[in-house]
Amino acid sequence: MKIAFFDTKPYDVPAFERYAKEYGVTFKYFETKLNADTAELAKGADGVCAFVNDTVDAAVIDRLEQMGVKLLALRCAGFNNVDMKHAFGRIHVLRVPAYSPYAVAEHAMALLLTSIRRIHKAYIRTKDFNFSLSGLTGFDLHGKTVGVIGTGRIGRVFIDICRGFGMRVLAYDKFPSRELESDLLRYVSLEELFAQSDIISLHCPLTDDTRHIIDGRALSSCKKGVVIINTSRGALVDAEALLAGIKSRQVGAACLDVYEEEADLFFEDNSGHIMEDDTLARLISMPNVIVTSHQAFLTEEALANIAETTVKNISDFLNNGQCPNELCYRCGNTEDCKVGKCF
Repeated sequence: MKIAFFDTKPYDVPAFERYAKEYGVTFKYFETKLNADTAELAKGADGVCAFVNDTVDAAVIDRLEQMGVKLLALRCAGFNNVDMKHAFGRIHVLRVPAYSPYAVAEHAMALLLTSIRRIHKAYIRTKDFNFSLSGLTGFDLHGKTVGVIGTGRIGRVFIDICRGFGMRVLAYDKFPSRELESDLLRYVSLEELFAQSDIISLHCPLTDDTRHIIDGRALSSCKKGVVIINTSRGALVDAEALLAGIKSRQVGAACLDVYEEEADLFFEDNSGHIMEDDTLARLISMPNVIVTSHQAFLTEEALANIAETTVKNISDFLNNGQCPNELCYRCGNTEDCKVGKCF
């Protein structure tokens, strides 16, 4: 089983090689991202392995199909970079539905604490032996209201962390889990969540319904000084609207691990280049904005889980013709699909 592995980073290889030997899969690693110009590299492979910023549009899918590539193994949970409608009937798409919800939820809280307690600023000061406390005043999380949009695996872990800080939790989910409700958590409408939350954290997938769920209108209905956290998908937040909200002081702080135009920037060293994305440059320049480079998933445990699940997905499909983690455009999920995944 030969798999063309795109957008390879040094931290990917050890875990994937370990499980590749166990399941009899051979990877050929390419540093370049998958797109219409690089798809030819997959010639002779049984499948391709792609990540969040690879482009799997109609042109790429058609070329992969022409070369006899049977499957696309995503080593991530999100699949908004794949044209699922065009993929249907042409190529089978597998994903990693969960790897470590703790990694992402803990990173979200790390960003929040760093921001509100000015830890990043204190670190820079003390490196210069400046021990002044001026401008470092933060606020307690205890007693604050946090709005959590999306109560799947990651959202639930983040909620548990917030409860540990003694925070009141308001939640919104298109498919609420009422068993989660308690004295410290209740489901509300988006409007109520925006109006009452001191902090808003996003833990939902990117869909047509959730794209720019945080936009100018949403921010204008929030409490003045609201803190926005996004460790999910960049396009959940309208970056221009967020920037305007920060400049108007409506937004008190922003903690971002993702950015809607990150595809050609994140995971790469751009320190020697002029930043052409003016919006991102201006966000990073703001004293109350923290941006990390889509690293919330980056723990040893998560990398091992991603590698094991991805390799097992490939092995299951190529050996059995089916995989429980296959995405299906017709069914909308994996559980209702019949053998052969509808095609």
